[in-house]
Amino acid sequence: MKTEDLKALGLTEDQITAIMKENGIDIAKEQKKTTAAELDRDNFKAQLETAQTALKDFEGVDVKDLQGKITQLTKDIEAKESEYQAKLSDIDFNSTIEAAITGAGAKNSKAVKALLDIEAIKSSKNQEADIKAAIEACQKENDFLFGANEPINIPVLPTGAPIPPSGAVPMFNFTGVRPKPTNQQ
Repeated sequence: MKTEDLKALGLTEDQITAIMKENGIDIAKEQKKTTAAELDRDNFKAQLETAQTALKDFEGVDVKDLQGKITQLTKDIEAKESEYQAKLSDIDFNSTIEAAITGAGAKNSKAVKALLDIEAIKSSKNQEADIKAAIEACQKENDFLFGANEPINIPVLPTGAPIPPSGAVPMFNFTGVRPKPTNQQ
């Protein structure tokens, strides 16, 4: 729209100015839309070029071979997970047995463990009760492997040697040699 065309229609300068102002606003809105559409177009072009480049990298790739590799890797992950779970359960089982053996007062846990049927206990449904029963049976058969249930008699006086009076000079120093007369005071 040109100013001359509006003058030819018989409009005044104020009317032409108002119309041109409104037309300028409309043009600015449309330019914003066009700029946004151009940015979207450029973005889509860049995405298309990236996708085409990625597709070129996959040319000549055997899809069935990749699926086979994915399947194999999935199986390997599952095998590692089951191996990890088995090791974790073994650690839990061993710590449970060690705690039970120590709780029973065993002098040597390795010796007691060697006498237990570990595989049978491991495969049982109620492991804690079976561990306790196996340790009690081992304790009855091999009581020498476990600490005594009776209190230890601790002597309250030395046995056989007289108690030296206070202030007495020792006959021997700490190395087992008689002290020299100059060392005595």
